[in-house]
Amino acid sequence: MHGRPRRPARAEDAEAAAAKAEKLRSLQSQLLHNHHHRIYDKEAVEASARLLEANPEVYTAWNYRKVAVQSRLGSGPGPEELKSIVDQELKIAEIALRRNPKCYGAWHHRKWVMKLGSAAADFDNEFRLLDQLLKLDSRNFHGWNHRRFVAALKNVPEEEELKFTTDMINKNFSNYSAWHNRSVILSHLMKQKAPGFASKEEVLSEEFELIHQALFTDPDDQSGWFYHLWLLDQTVAVDVPLLVSSWPSHGSEIVISRTTYVEDCKSCQYTYNVPHTKEFPIVLYFNQVVKGVNSTTVTVECEFSESNDLIWKPLSTSNSAEAHAWVTYVKIPDANFNSPRGYLVKVFLGRSPGLISSSGHPFSSTSQFGFILNGRSHGSECIERDCDVKVVDWSDDNFCSSESLLQNLAVSFDQLRIVDGEPMVSKWHSETLSNEITLFQQLMSEINCKISKLTLARLLIAHDVIISRGILPPGKKTHFEETLQLYDDLIKSDSSHTKYYQDQRSLVLLDQLTSDKESMAKHCRHHKELASTSVSDNVCVRFNGLSLARMGFVHRLLWVRMLDLSHNELQSIEGLEAMQLLSHLNLGTNKISSITALEPLKMMKSLKVLDISYNEIGAHSIDTTRYLCASPLSHTTTTRAASGSVEEPESFDVSENDFWETILVFKYLHLTQLNVVGNPVSSESFSALLIKLIPSLQWLDGRHVQRI
Repeated sequence: MHGRPRRPARAEDAEAAAAKAEKLRSLQSQLLHNHHHRIYDKEAVEASARLLEANPEVYTAWNYRKVAVQSRLGSGPGPEELKSIVDQELKIAEIALRRNPKCYGAWHHRKWVMKLGSAAADFDNEFRLLDQLLKLDSRNFHGWNHRRFVAALKNVPEEEELKFTTDMINKNFSNYSAWHNRSVILSHLMKQKAPGFASKEEVLSEEFELIHQALFTDPDDQSGWFYHLWLLDQTVAVDVPLLVSSWPSHGSEIVISRTTYVEDCKSCQYTYNVPHTKEFPIVLYFNQVVKGVNSTTVTVECEFSESNDLIWKPLSTSNSAEAHAWVTYVKIPDANFNSPRGYLVKVFLGRSPGLISSSGHPFSSTSQFGFILNGRSHGSECIERDCDVKVVDWSDDNFCSSESLLQNLAVSFDQLRIVDGEPMVSKWHSETLSNEITLFQQLMSEINCKISKLTLARLLIAHDVIISRGILPPGKKTHFEETLQLYDDLIKSDSSHTKYYQDQRSLVLLDQLTSDKESMAKHCRHHKELASTSVSDNVCVRFNGLSLARMGFVHRLLWVRMLDLSHNELQSIEGLEAMQLLSHLNLGTNKISSITALEPLKMMKSLKVLDISYNEIGAHSIDTTRYLCASPLSHTTTTRAASGSVEEPESFDVSENDFWETILVFKYLHLTQLNVVGNPVSSESFSALLIKLIPSLQWLDGRHVQRI
C-alpha cells in the first residue's frame, strides 16, 4: 500500500502477530471484567493503560479510565493528588497519540481531562506538545481543534492565536487547517468588533492580499481557494435574517372565490379559489433558514381572524422547526364576506423578539406588508370538487401568448420583492469584487486551472448579487452570459463534478429568468383550455427544456399557479414546497428516480394536476432518498399529513407494502389529474394503488378513472 512493496510472510512474523493478538485478548478480557465489576484499583487501572499503549482505538478502555478517575475524585482529593491524576491521564493520552496522532478516543480523553482538571493542568507543556505535533504534521486537524480548545480554556487572546496561524501559513501555504483556524478566529473577532477588527472592510481587504500571495504562488493547491471562497462569502453574505418575499405581495388585491368560474373578474388582479377547507394561505420567505416564526413574532391584523389563532408551519421536508419559507392558513368566514371596500390584512414582523436565523442572528429590523381581500360568491355555483374536470393537455399547441400578458404579469411580479431592512452595499463591495474579477481573469489568461474558473464564476455571481441590491440600476445580470459559459466549460472539462456544476448553472439561469417581468414574460403563456376567465388562473410559467438540474429563486414564483418543468435534468424538486398556490405542475421527462424525491408535494395543498411521466421512478433498486421518510410499516411510526392529521399504516393491505413510499406521499394529495406513464414503476397494480390513495382523482395517465 502507498508504494510499499509486499514482502512474503515469515514464520517468525506470524508467531509474533499471534503472541501480540493473544496479549491484546487477555488485556481486553481483563478490562471488561474490571469494568463490569467496577474494579478501579491500581492494578486494574494499569492494565487498562497497557491495553491503550498497545491499541489506542479501544474506546471502552478510555471510558473505563474516565469512570475510574471520577471514582477517585469522589473522595475529594487535594491539589497535589488532583495534579497527579491529571498528569497520569495526560501521559497515557500522549503515549497513545505518539502511536496514532489521529486517534479520536485519545484526543477526546485529553480534552476531557484538561477540562476536568484545568486548575492543575500544565498549559505551557500542552502548547509545547501541540507545537511538536504540528511540526510533524501541520495539517492534523485534531491538533488544531485541540489547540483552539486549550487556548479558550487558558483565555489566550485570539489575536495571539491569529498571529500563530499567520506564522504557520507563511511556512506552508498549503496548510488547510491553518486557513480554517484563521477563518474561525477572524469570524469571532469581527463579530465581537474587537479592537483592530471593528472595520470588516479593512480586515477583509488585508485577507484578500494575503490569499492572493498563496494562490499565485501555487494555483494548484486547493487550501487557499477554499479560504478565498470564505472571504467571498464574508463580502457578500448578509448575516441577519430578512423577509425577502411574501404571498400575497404588498399592495396587492386578492379576489377570494368559492367557485371555479368568476364571471366579472377579467380585470381582477389575482383570483384565489378557496378550497373545501375554506383556508387562505399567507407565505413568508426569508433570505436564510429561520426559526421562531409564530403568532408572537408575526402579527396578522384582519377583521375576520385573530392573530393568536394562526399556526405557522415551516415549509421544509427535513421535519425540523426551521425553514426558508413559512405558511399559515387564515380561515375564511362562511357568511358576509362580500364587501364593497374589501378587507385590509396587515402582517407585521419584528415587533417582538424570538425570530432568529439557524446561525443565531436575530431578526433585528421591523418589516410589514399589507393586501386587500375581496369576496366573490356569485356566478356559477360549480364547486370544483363536485364537478367533472377536463383533462389538462401540456402540449405546446395549448399555450399562447398575448399583448396583455406582460401588463398582467407585472401585478404579480413587481410587488413581490420586500426590501425592508436590507443593508445597503458600499462602494468598497463593488470595487473589491471588480478587482477580484480582473485579477482572476488575468490568472486564467496565464494558466488553465479548473478551480480558477470556478472561483471566477462565483465572483461574477457575487458581483451580480451586489447589483441586485441597488448599487446599480436594476436590470439584466451583467455577467450572465460569461458565467454560464464558465460553467459550460467546467461541465465539459471536469466530469467528476458535473452534477455540482449543473446545479450552479441552473441557479444562474433561473436568477436571470426571474430577475424582471420582461424576462419572466418570455416564459409565460396562457393555457387555452382552462375554464377560469381570471388572468391569474391560466398563466403558465414554462421553464421546460432548459437543462435545469436544480430549482431555485422560488421566492420570486410564489404567485405561480401553473408551472411547466418538463424536459429538464431534475432529480429533486426541493424548494417547490414554498409555492403554496401551485395547482398545475408538469415534471415530465426529468431524472426523478424515486417517489421519496417527490415528498415536497405533500405540503402543496392547492395541487390538482401533476405530470411525472417519463422519469426514472422504479429504475433503481436502491432509493438513496429513503432516509427522508420513515417507513409506515414500523409499528412505532405513523405518517402525518401536511395538515397535521394522523393515519395508522395498518389500514393498507400487505400486498401494498412494497409501495410504502407511494403511500407516504400520495395519500395526502388531492389531485384530479395524474400522469405516471413511462416510469419503470408503472403497472396495473401501481395504478390501482394510486386510485385507491387519491379519492379525488378523475384522470390517470390520460384515461378517465372508473370507480366501482
